[in-house]
Amino acid sequence: MQLIPLTSEPNQNFRCVIPVNGQNMPFDFTLRYNWVAEYWIMSVADAVSGQMLVSDIPLIAGEFPAANLLEQYEHLRIGAAVLVKTNPDNTDHAPNGKNLGTDFQLVWGDNL
Repeated sequence: MQLIPLTSEPNQNFRCVIPVNGQNMPFDFTLRYNWVAEYWIMSVADAVSGQMLVSDIPLIAGEFPAANLLEQYEHLRIGAAVLVKTNPDNTDHAPNGKNLGTDFQLVWGDNL
């Protein structure tokens, strides 16, 4: 499992190589904060081909078995991702415009 380096910058674009199912997979990430709806959206593309893999996934912390943000994309074999609330004093289920990467962390690993 790997911690994805997130911050609360309103528009983020970065590349990250993540070990998934025994392979190092390079992904291009795009994260945006929707100030009207007050939640983060994540899109992920294959960094080699540029092909969009998943688009506009809301970053909301969940509990098992609904915690895997990539569950509906299992057929793509790009791993599992979970948004983890790391601040127990925070009562929200989603990061706001200021606490992504601090109160909430994104963890990525092998397919379940």
